[in-house]
Order: sequence, then structure tokens, then C-alpha cells
Amino acid sequence: MNILWVEDEFKIVERVVAFLDQEGCRVTHALCAEAALDLLRKQSFDLILIDWMLPGQSGTDLCREVQRERKVPVIMLTAKTDEWDKVIALEIGADDYITKPFGMRELLARIKAVLRRSGSAGITEDKVLRSGSLTIDPFRHEVKKNDQFISLTPTEFELLVTLAEQPGRVFSRLQLIDQMLGEVYYGYERTIDSHIRNLRRKIEDDPAQPQYIVTVYGVGYRFGGGALP
Repeated sequence: MNILWVEDEFKIVERVVAFLDQEGCRVTHALCAEAALDLLRKQSFDLILIDWMLPGQSGTDLCREVQRERKVPVIMLTAKTDEWDKVIALEIGADDYITKPFGMRELLARIKAVLRRSGSAGITEDKVLRSGSLTIDPFRHEVKKNDQFISLTPTEFELLVTLAEQPGRVFSRLQLIDQMLGEVYYGYERTIDSHIRNLRRKIEDDPAQPQYIVTVYGVGYRFGGGALP
């Protein structure tokens, strides 16, 4: 997947690009709309990620121009959370809309979904993770236990997948944030504990004696379930 990302916030670019690169995405970064349009004249891209607030020409104006001239799938990224902003993004031709901060796996899933809807070839699904009665499907963002769907928040899902993909590895709170969000949010570390408690209530037979999400005291957490094929 060849992706153009138009984003002026350097602090979120490096790690997200590294993650997407590991997932088979080739990402080209542009700082502004003018640079993005110059790249579009020289290269072809499967999808464009556009930040709403850009220096100079806005992200919404860039989206309109891309849709008018090139018809490349677009995902808008923004810190705006108002429902009307989402409506605007979709009305100007964006294929999806993601609010910041976002989980990197959520971003990847949205990218794949948009490309799949647009008919792009070569979109592969992530392998399904299984441990005992627990089934985790990263591609469809679905979790089942004993064949019953479990409703997780995006953060809970990110936590579960991050831990389950590396069973036995101990993650500190900061490492979990880094893996999930791509940057460290000051003061966010302790909220991981709250998300873990909520996650345990949903997936563990006995949350007081967890088998899947295990605490390693003084360090962090690990996935303690059986091997995941």
C-alpha cells in the first residue's frame, strides 16, 4: 500500500510511520497541501491521510481538490470531535474520518477498510488470534469468548491486541501507550490500569484471578493465556 500522509505535527509522524511500515505500508510524508499536490503530480498513491488543520491551504480544501482531480481515497485526521465536522468531511468527499489521538491499529484497520471498499488489490487480513475460548480478530475489530461477541472500547481493543500479539512479553504502562498511540501522553499512564480493569471484567472468567491479562507487579502487564496461533 502506497500512502501519502499530509501532516504538520512531527511528534506523531515518526512512530506511526514506523508502525505502518512494519505492516507493509509505504508512507510518504508531506508537511502541507502544496507539497502534497506536488507529490501527487509525480507519484501515484493508493490512499491519502489528510490532517484537517494544515498551514496554508486547509486539509478540507486539499480533500476537495484531490476528489475533484484524482479520485484517490481520503481519510481525514483531526482533533475535532464535533459530529458536524464529521459530516463536513464526508460531504466534501472523504472516505473516513478519524479523531486524534487514535490507536495505530485502529488507523491501520480504517486504512484497510477504505482500500477494500475502493476495490484496491492486495489487501490482506490480519491473522485471527485464539487463546482458549477467546478469539481476537484485529482486521474486523471483533472479540469473541465462547463464540459470543464482546463489546470493547477502542482503547480496550488496542490493549488486548497489543498484549495478545506478543504473549508472555511484559509491557510497562509507558510501553503500552507507546505501542498503542505512538506517543507518550503525559499523565495518561495510570489510566491504563482503569482500562485493564474494565477489560478484565469483560474477558476474564474471574477478574480477581485473571488468566489472560496478568499483572507483573512493579513492572506492568503481560498476556498470560495459552499460545496464540
